Amino acid sequence: MPYVLPLATAPRHTLSHGAHFEAELARLAATLGAQRIGANVTRVPPGKAAFPFHHHHANEEHFFVLAGRGVLRIGAETHAVAAHDYVYCPPGGPEVAHQFVNTGDEDLLYLAFSTMQYPEVAGYPDAGKTGVRVAAGETPGARFLLADGHRDSVGYWDGEDGAAVAAIVDGAGPTRP
Repeated sequence: MPYVLPLATAPRHTLSHGAHFEAELARLAATLGAQRIGANVTRVPPGKAAFPFHHHHANEEHFFVLAGRGVLRIGAETHAVAAHDYVYCPPGGPEVAHQFVNTGDEDLLYLAFSTMQYPEVAGYPDAGKTGVRVAAGETPGARFLLADGHRDSVGYWDGEDGAAVAAIVDGAGPTRP
C-alpha cells in the first residue's frame, strides 16, 4: 500500500458545465486508499467556480488556498480569499452553503479536505435541489438529486397498503418448528 503520492502523479478529474463552472481536481486521499477523509487539490480558472453553491448536512469541509485569489460565498456573506488562507465550512443548512469563485487573473488553487460520512445529504440553494449520496465516487446509484419542490410530495405512509404484512399474517410467511 502506498503512503506517499507526489502531486504530479495524482490522477486528474476535470469537470465543466456551461460558461461558469470549470475545474481540475487532483485526487489525493482516495488514490492512497483513504476512506474516512477526502482530499484533493482543485484548480479553478479565472472567472469560474468549481462547484455549485452547496451545503452538507453530514460532512465538514476544510480548504487551504495555495495560489490565486477569489471570493468565498458562505451563506449570505462573501469573503475575499487569497494564498495561505484557511477556510472551514461546517455541516449544516443553507446558512453555511459555500462556493469558491475565482475573481483573479490566474488559477485559483486550493487543497480541499472533507470528512466522508455516508449517507450524505447536500442542498443546492441556488438551484432549489437536494442531493443524497450513499457512496463515494460516480458509480451508478451512488447519488440521486431531487428538486426541492418535490420534497414532502408523498407522506410517510403513502403507498403502504400492508399487503406484505397481511400475506405473512395469513400464513404465507416462514414459520419456526
